[in-house]
Amino acid sequence: MRKSLAILFLFNVILLSCSEQKEHTAPAIYDRDSVSMMTSYGVNTLISDSGIMKYRIIAEEWEVNQVRTPSRWIFEKGLFMEQFNEKLKVEAFIQCDTAYYFDQLKLWELRGRVRVRTEDGMRFFSEELYWDQAKRELYSNKYSHIITPEREMQGAYFRSDERLTRYYISNSKGSFVKDDMSESKSDTILTAPDTTKAKMRPPVTPSAKTNSALHRPPVMQ
Repeated sequence: MRKSLAILFLFNVILLSCSEQKEHTAPAIYDRDSVSMMTSYGVNTLISDSGIMKYRIIAEEWEVNQVRTPSRWIFEKGLFMEQFNEKLKVEAFIQCDTAYYFDQLKLWELRGRVRVRTEDGMRFFSEELYWDQAKRELYSNKYSHIITPEREMQGAYFRSDERLTRYYISNSKGSFVKDDMSESKSDTILTAPDTTKAKMRPPVTPSAKTNSALHRPPVMQ
C-alpha cells in the first residue's frame, strides 16, 4: 500500500513539473536600427557609378545598414580610399578613422584624422570632411590645414569642388581661393586684416633724420 502511494505521489510530481515547464528563449529584438544587412571584414573592393569606376575602398570592417534613416554604409574601424578620374588614373587618396556613406543622399561623412592627398601635391588635414557627390563639393566646419606647392593655409572653414582644384578656406589671417579651373596658377587674397595687408604695402623711401630721431623707437603701423 505504501509502495503504491509512493508511486502515485511520484507520478503527480512529474506531471506537475511538466505542466509548469517554460521554454527558455531570448527576447525579440525590437530595435532594428542595431541590425546591419551585411558586415564584411578585410575589404578591398572597387566601387562604380553608372558603369564608371569611381574609387577603391580598403577597410578592416564594412557594415551596410538599410533600416536606419537614412540608410548608410559604416566604416567604424577606418577607411582608405583611392579616387579615380575618367581615365581610371588615381587622382586622390583619402584616409580617415571613421566614415559613413549615406547612399540615398550620396554623401560621405569622414571623421577623425582625415587626410587627403591629390596627384597635384595638395595635402589636406582635418578632423572632419563632408563629400557631397550630388553637389560635387567637399566642405568642413572644423579646423583645416592645407599645404600646396604654392602656399600653406589653415582655417576653421573649408569648401572645395570635388576635384580640389578650386577651394576656399577662412581663418583669422585671411581667406584664399585657388582657381585652377581657369588655368590660373596664382592665389587671390579675398580678405585680410592689417597684419597680412601690411606685407603688401609698397616700400617707403627713407628720408634724412636728425640725430634725436634716430634714437626714437620705431612706430608700429
